[in-house]
Amino acid sequence: MYSVIATDLDGTLLHSDHTLDPFTADTIRTLAARGVQIIIATGRHYQDVAGIRDVLGVDAYLITSNGARVHAPGDECIYSRNLDPAAVRRLVQPDLAGGSGRVIVNLFADDAWLIDRHAPELLVFHQDSGFKYEVMDLREHDGQDIAKVLYVGDPADLKETAANLEREFGDSLYVTYSLPDCLEVMTSDVSKGRALRFVLDRLDTDTAHCIAFGDNMNDIDLLKTAGHPFMMNNANPDLIKRLPNVPRIGNNFDAGVAHQLRKLFDLKVD
Repeated sequence: MYSVIATDLDGTLLHSDHTLDPFTADTIRTLAARGVQIIIATGRHYQDVAGIRDVLGVDAYLITSNGARVHAPGDECIYSRNLDPAAVRRLVQPDLAGGSGRVIVNLFADDAWLIDRHAPELLVFHQDSGFKYEVMDLREHDGQDIAKVLYVGDPADLKETAANLEREFGDSLYVTYSLPDCLEVMTSDVSKGRALRFVLDRLDTDTAHCIAFGDNMNDIDLLKTAGHPFMMNNANPDLIKRLPNVPRIGNNFDAGVAHQLRKLFDLKVD
């Protein structure tokens, strides 16, 4: 009945320290070996997620930058949506980022994570992959080939940022939270759900055969698209309100996804 698993990473598949625990990794590998197609669907950068996939050791489709990029198991980029360069050049301006300069601005290019200042505290998210940023004056970037703009800051500051984006861009951009301190911006025709539909069409698989897991606001369309969606018990309360009928499972820090998969596929828990 189930032939595809699509899962978010942070707050979902990954432990609280943003790494893969052995029980989860073993569960995913076991199902992949049985022919179940794995899809990782995340806001993270492709190069970062490729490193996590390699730790898993499975052939997986990678939906990254919240759906702005899709890579096939062989690392071929099969789907790409970029922000308008003029919009990018505006999005990196300090007055739009707000927060009196406290908000950290990031750009996700095809081959790089660009950031406007050193922020070593962000590297804890990338322990498995070893992915690192490059510091530059983002106001000098031409805005070309950017999948995502990421603002990192205190939720109160990001509330100001979100209001600035709404006032200036309206619904011409896709703006969402991946974590309370991470506000993400993509072009308006991007979402994890749209990218999932693209992959399922490529696999000639109906949504009825797809399981999905998520925990935050950028997972809404992913969970709406999959025939069998599940929400983490540690999910954002706003996500719970938006999707009250989606079943809730265990917590990410207790390997909730792995335990649920073992129930669904009747795998023995040693």
